[in-house]
Amino acid sequence: MAPFSSLPMFACTFYLVLSLRIFQGIARYHHHHNRHSHSHRGSQISTPPSYPPSPPPEICCNNGTFDVRMLGAVGDGITDDTEAFKTTWDITCGTHSGVLLVPYGYTFMIQPTIFTGPCKNGFVFQLNGTLTPPDGPDLWPANNSRRQWLVFYRVDEMSLQGGGLIDGRGAQWWALPCKPHKGANGTIIREPCDSPIAIRFFMSNNLTVQGIKMMNSPQFHLRFDNCKNVHIESIHISAPALSPNTDGIHIENTNNVGIYNSVISNGDDCVSIGSGCYDVDIRNVTCGPGHGISIGSLGNHKSRACASNITVRDSVIKNSDNGVRIKTWQGGSGAVSGVTFDNIHMENVRNPIIIDQFYCLAKDCANHTSAVRVSNVQYSGIKGTYDIRSPAMHFACSDSIPCTNITLSDIELLPDKGDVMLDPFCWSVYGELHTLTIPPVSCLLQGLPGLLLETQLGYCWPGLKSRNSHSHPPPLSTRAGCHPPCGPHCLVQEWGGALYNLICKKSSLTKFTFFKENNNLNPINFSRNTHKIQLLRK
Repeated sequence: MAPFSSLPMFACTFYLVLSLRIFQGIARYHHHHNRHSHSHRGSQISTPPSYPPSPPPEICCNNGTFDVRMLGAVGDGITDDTEAFKTTWDITCGTHSGVLLVPYGYTFMIQPTIFTGPCKNGFVFQLNGTLTPPDGPDLWPANNSRRQWLVFYRVDEMSLQGGGLIDGRGAQWWALPCKPHKGANGTIIREPCDSPIAIRFFMSNNLTVQGIKMMNSPQFHLRFDNCKNVHIESIHISAPALSPNTDGIHIENTNNVGIYNSVISNGDDCVSIGSGCYDVDIRNVTCGPGHGISIGSLGNHKSRACASNITVRDSVIKNSDNGVRIKTWQGGSGAVSGVTFDNIHMENVRNPIIIDQFYCLAKDCANHTSAVRVSNVQYSGIKGTYDIRSPAMHFACSDSIPCTNITLSDIELLPDKGDVMLDPFCWSVYGELHTLTIPPVSCLLQGLPGLLLETQLGYCWPGLKSRNSHSHPPPLSTRAGCHPPCGPHCLVQEWGGALYNLICKKSSLTKFTFFKENNNLNPINFSRNTHKIQLLRK
């Protein structure tokens, strides 16, 4: 009888542990409710359908795992499970090596929410089930931002992992009349309107996203802003080929990023790299359909943009509008440099290799002489087939800020259909061939362009974030190892051989002249009607 007499005591103990866990979670939620930004409507269905009974959730196992059902998440895809997720987040966030478990076989509907750190080290968001937002703009909370759905803010040392699914339910958002729609006869451009990014990490470091699946985001699927040390591995992103603005992965002001062994198909860029990004490594990514892997767009609204030390290698791009692309707006400033595209296979890609410094989403973009400078870009081992509607290689560079140090080697691109091979297009691009290419390239300019105005070259250095035109650079002496006549007001990003010798090495030089090409520059005191600037060397 002894074993049976111990049962009441065991049951009482279990009940007390369960009650304590729930009480702690609720108390933590009320204490930290301001950690989350959230508002939502109630469910539109008063009587949810019945489901077969499921086994009771684990409250907390030995390894610190917290099942979201512990605090009331239902997982029927209809009930609003936001509060349960927020409370479970707070408990797990305060636990060393805590695991927030989204269990397999359940679909959880969550309203737009900001999950806020800092959390204790080793936090894991284990996604085995499915997450969905409200279905379409009509059910989106009226007083909540439409620019993002789930945000992870100031969360370091976090892993988002598992074999589960994030379904953005984007179809109704794509159909909004303000969205750009691409049809058989080209693209109809309308004014943009807000649609939520599915998952956004903001000001977070040492992140891992691994194994998850994402589909049908209203806008970008996965975005990183102001983050550092990001590892993305073995994820799968999908959306229809004509879904607007559904970029797979976008990074902005984020550095030390690795994107590996992933598959992305969507209606926009598979991977897009914005301003302020450096030390980016992309390897073994299968992309398409979509718009390829892009650096940019950069320099919109006359902004200063910088991106450097970017490598894309060992990847496949298929049935895509573009392959590897650098795109910048006229009127911007800054620089893209230190870019390598290596060992990339193209399958029926319309523009396999493209630099476009005249990027524009309308037909009436104004012409400007300033531009984001593009230099030191290497293309090697790029092979496959292209759509004959466009040349295999397209280099459209700024007249005033030409592309420089563009190198090509081991390029073999053949028409996907027919025998017609279009000549590559070149405009204001300086570079060289390390090997013969298919198709042959004979339009690269040799050497380097003449002297440019210092303000035309822009300035960039590691760690620079996006800046507007009124930002002040640090003293040039900290970046160039010499003191040019114009002192700290120089905005030179790279010292071309001629310019470097002119300013830094020829000590006997007493003065030199920069020739002015437009009236929109204001680097040092000079009249708008002046056509040259004389700078005296101290």
